[in-house]
Amino acid sequence: MALTEHYYTKFEGGNFYHVYNRSVDRKPMFRSDDNYRFFLKQYDYYLSGVIDTYAYCLLGNHFHLLVRIPGMTDLSTFQKLTNLLTGDKTIHQVVSHQFRKLFQSYAQAFNKQQNRTGTLFQTPFKRVQVDSDQYFTHLVHYIHANPQLHGLIDDFRDWKWSSYDSILSNKPTKINKQEVINWFGTVGRYKEFHADNQKVIYNPRYTFED
Repeated sequence: MALTEHYYTKFEGGNFYHVYNRSVDRKPMFRSDDNYRFFLKQYDYYLSGVIDTYAYCLLGNHFHLLVRIPGMTDLSTFQKLTNLLTGDKTIHQVVSHQFRKLFQSYAQAFNKQQNRTGTLFQTPFKRVQVDSDQYFTHLVHYIHANPQLHGLIDDFRDWKWSSYDSILSNKPTKINKQEVINWFGTVGRYKEFHADNQKVIYNPRYTFED
């Protein structure tokens, strides 16, 4: 189970967060490559202008994200975020609202496709503040390694629906890949850390096991 505080953590500007959630019935929420692609498309639409993404992994019935809420020094992204702060809304309320819009839009399309009704995602979705350098380092690996942890693939580096390869690719992406590489030092060290820990998948915070 998720820790209780993971349901109530508040989003604040300048902080990193591990965001994760799964389907309400633990059944697959991604049944085809098109489902994965559509989720990423909707994620980009609702959240790319509001938060910064450092790592992600989409699995059969759940997902993991490593994100950062922009602070006042992140002028362009922070401006987009503050444009949504109408009335008495807080940053936490705006970010949470954008996530809910993502979940609603994906669930509507998925339910129609699968001839399904009702809630798809557990509520509230889980989030925990990344509060140390060690946590950040291991969380990047943990997110990428999740498919192997759950027995979906023998080598997590071969999983299509994570940011592991996107961070290494020269293709344009909205993942903050250069910051991730800089965090590890070099591309080589990024790859080495993942390889050295391939069979020792450290869960930096207790989440759910599916």
